[in-house]
Amino acid sequence: MSQKRKADMYDPLSDDFKRQEFPFYWVAQLNALYSQEMERLLKKVDMDIPRWRITMILLEHSELSISEIADHAVAKLPTTTKILYRMRDDGLVLLKTSPEDGRVTLVSLTDKGLEQLEEVRESVSLLFRKSFKGLTSAQIHRTNVLLAKLYDNLSQISD
Repeated sequence: MSQKRKADMYDPLSDDFKRQEFPFYWVAQLNALYSQEMERLLKKVDMDIPRWRITMILLEHSELSISEIADHAVAKLPTTTKILYRMRDDGLVLLKTSPEDGRVTLVSLTDKGLEQLEEVRESVSLLFRKSFKGLTSAQIHRTNVLLAKLYDNLSQISD
């Protein structure tokens, strides 16, 4: 069997296409199930997935511009801006004008934002451990490498 024939079942255009062999089928299934579980966990502390992403990004980077947060979260700038202003109103983040460029708004977590994040991290850690049960660190790393490659390939399509 040629290399092209082996890959046919993955290509939706092929007569040999198999839905359950289509990688994006599993990406979509996994994302939907992960999102459901995350929403359930986050609801307990009055948080949602976009706010979770933003707080984790800010935990890692301390202070970022709104556009940097949108880039890291792979979200649209207007959507990110709305979420951040709601988070500010809830006392979770601090927004301030950049001293270097008055057009840039910098964002950082407040103590309340850190407290809310800590309330849910243990539950999310348990979800992670259950999700990756039976996989080695090397397998998790390889999964990340493959997903990053797919992301890079997709991000270049519209370039």
